[in-house]
Amino acid sequence: MANPQFSVSVVVTPIAERTDPSRSEYSYAYTVTIRNSGDIAAQLIARRWVIADQNGHVQEVRGLGVVGHQPLLQPGESFEYTSWTQLATQQGSMHGSYFCYTQDAWPFEAEVPEFVLGNTSALH
Repeated sequence: MANPQFSVSVVVTPIAERTDPSRSEYSYAYTVTIRNSGDIAAQLIARRWVIADQNGHVQEVRGLGVVGHQPLLQPGESFEYTSWTQLATQQGSMHGSYFCYTQDAWPFEAEVPEFVLGNTSALH
């Protein structure tokens, strides 16, 4: 049987123009690169995100595709997109998964490991 696998990397960037500490609004863009590191073509169908802030508020987001796309990736191909989220605290985290199907209709999930939403330059 073929080996379906998507690997995921994420880069986070603060969005200054959408951040207002006086209103407890901290916004972050996240750019996700999804790479088909398996040996069979597969399509991303849906996403699930778990977003947490420093106050313990957790939000779950589910939906079809990513930014209006359901990319079909051949082995070795990648798809990149940027989205954003807003927190009530200066730092938080996200993790999740993508629900996918191989070209021969076998379902699998691609996990997105937890990453930090925060101004990393402020952490040093």
